[in-house]
Amino acid sequence: MKILVINAGSSSLKYQLIDMDTEKVLAKGMCDRIGVDGAFKHKTFDGREKKFEREIKNHVDAFRMVTKALLDKEVGVVSSLDEISAVGHRIVQGGSIFDKSVLATDEVIQQIRSLIPLAPLHNGPEADAILACREVFGKDKPQCVVFDTAFHATMPPKAYMYAVPYEYYEKYHIRRYGAHGTSHRYVSNHCAHLMHQPLEDIKMVTCHIGNGSSVTAIQNGKVVDTSMGLTPLDGFMMGTRSGSLDPSIVTFVMEKEGLTPKQMNDILNRKSGMYGICGYSDDRDVTKAEISGDPKAILAHEMLNYQISKQIGAYAAAMNGVDCIVFTAGLGENQPPMRYGICRSLKYLGVKIDPIKNDELILGKEGKISSFDSPVSVYVIPTNEELVIARDTKDIVSRLVYASTPDKTNVDPEDV
Repeated sequence: MKILVINAGSSSLKYQLIDMDTEKVLAKGMCDRIGVDGAFKHKTFDGREKKFEREIKNHVDAFRMVTKALLDKEVGVVSSLDEISAVGHRIVQGGSIFDKSVLATDEVIQQIRSLIPLAPLHNGPEADAILACREVFGKDKPQCVVFDTAFHATMPPKAYMYAVPYEYYEKYHIRRYGAHGTSHRYVSNHCAHLMHQPLEDIKMVTCHIGNGSSVTAIQNGKVVDTSMGLTPLDGFMMGTRSGSLDPSIVTFVMEKEGLTPKQMNDILNRKSGMYGICGYSDDRDVTKAEISGDPKAILAHEMLNYQISKQIGAYAAAMNGVDCIVFTAGLGENQPPMRYGICRSLKYLGVKIDPIKNDELILGKEGKISSFDSPVSVYVIPTNEELVIARDTKDIVSRLVYASTPDKTNVDPEDV
């Protein structure tokens, strides 16, 4: 079975075609600047590439470009679109409606659209991508949706509720939803595999640290808390996002600067975080500036490490202990100094880092960076959200095929 995985944005469309018999990526690529000037890149598992720039009018145009590349004589990996069994889509916000992955029906698409106010930059384009895919592949091609928020649906009310008038929860569904759930789900399960223990037996803190970041507490195999909230702005400082702050700062600055809610929202999401402190949002630039002695860059990294270590400590308290900490995503996977700096503040938990191992694990390498005598294990695990989406899509489609099989006597749904 071959699954096409789609991650759509307002002006982009990333894709991977995965052979689920081997879980090998056959091809991947991206349509960028959709609706503007357009750019396309495609690469196969054996290194064949195609890149060009041309107008990409909309997501339908982008999907046609993707399918053409997958069938291309020079860079293609399938001879017919019939070889693609299904399409899996990443959806950022599932709200309180979706706690698991589902088939993308008309009703589901409408429900995804109903959640646009909670993720205005994501849910709309993602719903558009499902319809665009339907137009290109036809209605009979199964499409499934995997929600970033679903993994966090196990949080108890004491963790997801905010201390604002309860009516706002009832009227507007104001609560903590979290984000990066697909990533946290992958690395937590994979870490349990590396530890040779059931996830249910591990108190784990997973740290997805990139330009957008979140930390999640997992106990008894379930999420009990996570740092992002109603939106991805909550939590600790990120590339351009402020993270949590005194709410009065918002009204104070708006009044002093004469800002509209939209302008203030833009400041908190796009002009704050590391960018707001030192003028750089890309951590590579922050690191270069820090090495050159820039005091603001030094401060930005000190703030980031401090806030992440505080978050881990809070979750250790929430779970009454921690057995394992996982670092993943761009910074988590590739910034040994950051990992070391964070873990230095966790000595009270018994965390000890092997500096040699820590320095070695970058650029896609996975493994344990804690020393042999550390009571808390610390791992670096590259995330793989696309594989999670593909696996869920395969499971849903396999159950559909199994359900439609007249004689199920000798049919195992796992073999469908």
